[in-house]
Amino acid sequence: MRQIRNLILFAAVVVLCVMYSGQIVRWIFLGIDILEPFAVGGMIAFVLNLPMKFVEERLLGRWKGKAADKLRRPLSLLAAIVFVAVLIVIVVMAVLPQLGRTINDLGQKIPEFFQQVVAWLGDLERQYPQLGQYLGPFLDSGESLEQSWASMDQLAARLMDFLKEGGVSVITTTIGVASGIIGTFVKGIISFIFALYILAAKEKLADQGKRILHAFAPEKVEKGTLSLCSLLYRNFSHFITGQCVEAVIIGTIFVITMSLFRMPYAVMIGVLIAFTALIPVVGAFIGCILGAFLILVDAPEMAFWFVVLFLIIQQIEGNLIYPRVVGESVGLPAIWVLAAVSVGGSLFGFAGMLVFIPLVSTGYMLLRDEVNARNRRREASGDSGDGNAGEIPGTSEKDGGPVSKKAEKTAGEERRDKGEEV
Repeated sequence: MRQIRNLILFAAVVVLCVMYSGQIVRWIFLGIDILEPFAVGGMIAFVLNLPMKFVEERLLGRWKGKAADKLRRPLSLLAAIVFVAVLIVIVVMAVLPQLGRTINDLGQKIPEFFQQVVAWLGDLERQYPQLGQYLGPFLDSGESLEQSWASMDQLAARLMDFLKEGGVSVITTTIGVASGIIGTFVKGIISFIFALYILAAKEKLADQGKRILHAFAPEKVEKGTLSLCSLLYRNFSHFITGQCVEAVIIGTIFVITMSLFRMPYAVMIGVLIAFTALIPVVGAFIGCILGAFLILVDAPEMAFWFVVLFLIIQQIEGNLIYPRVVGESVGLPAIWVLAAVSVGGSLFGFAGMLVFIPLVSTGYMLLRDEVNARNRRREASGDSGDGNAGEIPGTSEKDGGPVSKKAEKTAGEERRDKGEEV
């Protein structure tokens, strides 16, 4: 009777969810929008906690006294914020000014580049007159190849003017959506303040959570939840640390190799690639595109060799450095690191790449522990299948008493002994 009542209740809930699915979806998105600043604040607190914990335990750990108890946490938190802010400022100041100058130089050199292409095509047509016959259907009547490309040059100039006018309209549209930007800014402020509150009272919050769990959850569920939270914290912190180490390694490799081959902007591009490499696997490709664009203005031929150098280093980094550094930091084999990045990126984009590696690592560790525990239990029971631990099947007391493993000979062994005697 109870099962029938539960089935009826479940069917009623399903029918109501289907009938009011539109409102339920709106409520879900509203809840996500409300909780988003707090979720982002939790992420910020988790990242800032790593340098704050290092400063608090390693640098200020020997500071004792009442003043130390009051000031150790605020000073550690301030040092962590300053450290992260300085890193961001260094990257921005190293990349953005040069990127702006490069875009300006590139805009000035585009007309000159078109003139060189037109002159080269004119020489090519004079050397190979049959080329004009092949391209005749694509040219206006009476136009030479050089004249046609000159008209294309004018078309490109008009296109550039159109893009400039379009840029003005884009700016106007951006000003029109300023309310959205202000809303995002306010959410960022709320997230940052929430992160500060978490870091300032993280021990108290952890103790409150444990007390609530102890009051309402069974003992087995309590222990399992605490163990899972500890494992998740360790895997996420180790992943972030390993990701930062991997970014520093690949950035250093680019600075050294580009300096050896005398490529321009070696330090700036190395810093840029190190920063974008914080995004798993695909982040370095973003740095490659920006780096090739920077080199293209000063030395176009070097841009090609930079891409070749990047592909070589990327193969080394993707197959040797990344799986070992990040995989070992979270206890995950290299093949599962690549699988987690692929699946997470396909499902949730960049955020999925960042989150799936420690999540898969946690699942991998839980599965590994469960498999090992089950195998140990089977080995302890002898894997006999009849409940006689340590006994070989067919040698129990009902078969004439237990026989030791050393004294027993199977029929196959007896036949082999007889064959050897013959």
